[in-house]
Amino acid sequence: MEDKANPDNGNSRRNFIKTTALAAAGFMIVPRHVLGGSGFLAPSDRLQLAGIGAGGKGEGDIASIVRGGKTDVAFLCDVDDRRAANSLKNFPKAKYYKDYRELLDKEGKNIDAITVSTPDHTHAQIAMAAMQLGKHVYVQKPLTHDIYEARMLTEAANRYKVVTQMGNQGASGDGVRRLQEWYDAGRIGKVHTVYCWTNRPVWPQGISWPTAKEAVPKELDWDLWLGSAPYKDYINKLVPFNWRGWWDYGTGAIGDMGCHLVEPPFRVLGLDTPISVECSVGSVYVDEFKRAYLPESCPPSSHVIMTFAKTPKTKHEVQVHWMDGGIKPERPEELGANESFGDNGVLFIGTKGKMICETYGKNPRLLPLSRNESDKTKITIPRIVNQEEGHYTQFAEAAIAGYGKMQLSSPFEIAGPLTETLLIANLAIRGTDVQRKDAAGKISYPGRDIKMLWDKVNMKVTNFDEVNQFVKREYRKGWTLGV
Repeated sequence: MEDKANPDNGNSRRNFIKTTALAAAGFMIVPRHVLGGSGFLAPSDRLQLAGIGAGGKGEGDIASIVRGGKTDVAFLCDVDDRRAANSLKNFPKAKYYKDYRELLDKEGKNIDAITVSTPDHTHAQIAMAAMQLGKHVYVQKPLTHDIYEARMLTEAANRYKVVTQMGNQGASGDGVRRLQEWYDAGRIGKVHTVYCWTNRPVWPQGISWPTAKEAVPKELDWDLWLGSAPYKDYINKLVPFNWRGWWDYGTGAIGDMGCHLVEPPFRVLGLDTPISVECSVGSVYVDEFKRAYLPESCPPSSHVIMTFAKTPKTKHEVQVHWMDGGIKPERPEELGANESFGDNGVLFIGTKGKMICETYGKNPRLLPLSRNESDKTKITIPRIVNQEEGHYTQFAEAAIAGYGKMQLSSPFEIAGPLTETLLIANLAIRGTDVQRKDAAGKISYPGRDIKMLWDKVNMKVTNFDEVNQFVKREYRKGWTLGV
């Protein structure tokens, strides 16, 4: 696709309108509120939005941005008419497309920003195409499917001077800010260990790809849904939800929940991508002592240990444990026997104490809980109005203001390294299914018992080359990232 990036951030249409209006007015400049009432926003100050992925989470993303009061939904795009139905009903004036490429080619000049709420394997191509047109982008978590894609989108956001936000709305919540204030005030000393856990997956994982060929629903464009992924025949229940458990499309439990649970320690401790990862995964047995080999499917559970280099806020290395599939860390001794530990949460262990929170950083507490009653830590970090809901409003207002004018909670410069971190963890998980054959044909699994060392600059594991194939996947013919 032709690179139509604009140093104006794609705001030339609005700037043209403003300039023309001023010239026509001559010496008399009339405030907009006089012309349109106290709550009036001129057309040039309203965000023209294209929602790509209009159903499910996309439906919620689009509606949340609109609730901010400064956005018009001009276009909707979805490969599945069934999923788009509610959004089409809610925004009857929006023009509808099935192929995002056709939408951007035909309507690019009429779009200010897009939301990307599609399966993980299509995030990067859509977002990159929009940024190359100078469009601001709001992309669901995880930012991308591959490490390489995350790095490319992070660099592109700066190159094309566009406003970006990832859909980990907890980054705008009060909870993570309170955790940060406690840590900065020294309430728990220096953190050396963090545990993040989730009851995900809540979809099938650790299974074989179904062999039955099913009919494609007439409302679904299956080839467009597959996008850059290898071609496979349609199977029931993959769309719209269970794709999360298949490596061709999803990123497993850590891809789904890591941006909500790893984000608090990432922000509070000022972490960068890990220097090493190691893991163990839940096994599936199909017979006595016969472990299933299921490389296409994410495992039913996993425990990944990510080691991070010291930062100015930690002073030493930090280990972050990721646990999914219902696995939890040892219950803190400071937590009472009947005090909830939660199905999803984060536990910070410091040299002087502990603190805990739930998904999105919600419900932050010092441990033991009695400490919270007397806590007088000052509020030092500005809060986002409406917290998680304000995450969407923040994006719309920043897009209207233009690149570099407002600070966001999860721009790609933050969301990119966070996403890379989760996908590096997935290298360790996927590495457990990497087979190696010796001269006699005997199969071994060397990735199941090693620590993988990560080279951030060159984007590769330095001591187990077989997993580097997952850093940058090969796209199906006809699809490209455009870099």
